[in-house]
Amino acid sequence: MLAAAALLLAAGLALLFAVMAALQPAPSVSLQAEPVAEDVARALALVRVHDPRRATPGRVNALRLSERDLEVLLNHAVLRRHAPSAASVSLQRGSALLRASLHVPANPFGRWLNVQLRLQETGGLPVLQDLQVGRLPLPAWVGERVLLWAAGQAGLQAQWQAAGDVVRRVSFGTQQLAVVYAWQGDSTERLLGGLVPADQQVRLRAYAEHLAAVTARQGPGWQVALPPLLAPMFALARQRSAAPGADAAAENRAALVVLTLYVNGRDLGALLPTARAWPRPRPMQVTLDGRADFPRHLLVSAALAAEGTSPLSRAIGVYKELADARGGSGFSFNDMAANRAGIRLGELAVREPQRVQAALAAALKDGDLMPPWQDLAEFMDEASFVKRYGGVGAPAYEAQLQEIDRRVAALPVLR
Repeated sequence: MLAAAALLLAAGLALLFAVMAALQPAPSVSLQAEPVAEDVARALALVRVHDPRRATPGRVNALRLSERDLEVLLNHAVLRRHAPSAASVSLQRGSALLRASLHVPANPFGRWLNVQLRLQETGGLPVLQDLQVGRLPLPAWVGERVLLWAAGQAGLQAQWQAAGDVVRRVSFGTQQLAVVYAWQGDSTERLLGGLVPADQQVRLRAYAEHLAAVTARQGPGWQVALPPLLAPMFALARQRSAAPGADAAAENRAALVVLTLYVNGRDLGALLPTARAWPRPRPMQVTLDGRADFPRHLLVSAALAAEGTSPLSRAIGVYKELADARGGSGFSFNDMAANRAGIRLGELAVREPQRVQAALAAALKDGDLMPPWQDLAEFMDEASFVKRYGGVGAPAYEAQLQEIDRRVAALPVLR
């Protein structure tokens, strides 16, 4: 008995010392610059080229990513809901160094879990060379088991295994990573199907079925304003959030995702293979203040902001307008107003979920969601935009954004 007690005490002390060594009072990595329009353009180009839904199974391809690409991906996709957590990547010939600072709940030992790991290039997949957690160095074999465990805890075990089947080789160069891969016939289902947790799939199905019913009840015609769609969707969110153990913010995210895809003419089944068998809503053009582009801007930004990517939402808004200025319909600050209203809506949908549900479930007017925009400049080509506002980041441009944000903040629903 005494020996067993001594062993338990020793194990407990060892665990305590390990926790004390792992947790630290300050982060070793801080979040650097927010994503900009160029990052968005780069990401979209990569997605177009390497989309598994458009690939020929078995064909070998190569994906090249810079340190900047990887840091944007890590900080604004992987860690998006865990701010102020942050990660940095350093690539050199033959190896990669990843450093991350993860913010943890309040405790007596420290609010930061600082992790540093080094990957070594091989002829195929890289191997973990060393791992350090706080002040605690860990053997590589322990680190590999920790990474596998973390993937399982995050619900990414299937994606981890699928990636191992697809990727042929990973190589590291100076500030660049190259991945040689070949998509398989079932890559889309294996990679996309498990990215959405089972509980969120249940939520998405509830809102997809509800939207199908709501659009079926709309009167004749091919147009519908956004408020008559928002109200019943968030009435359902309010109802589902009242159930014991419900997550109101997750309900709002699911409602926004379903609405965003619908308004933009996208099929949920393209992102979630199981959704291909769900009821589909009646195709209609959705408008806001008589414009079909405003709901698209507003809801895309809202959905991204609700996922914890407000900086990315802002970058996407700027990217889209710059692209228009360079050859599309022109740079428009009224589109930016819809973008900023959407960001505010998405942030509030997770910060004050029940209040947003009550506000959106009530009878709304278009002006409750869209700030006054009629006096904002639009359809400017790049030369006109630069001449009048000095370009992105210039004082006149920032002043116009501040005025838009003031108008958004004045909307009762978005206060």
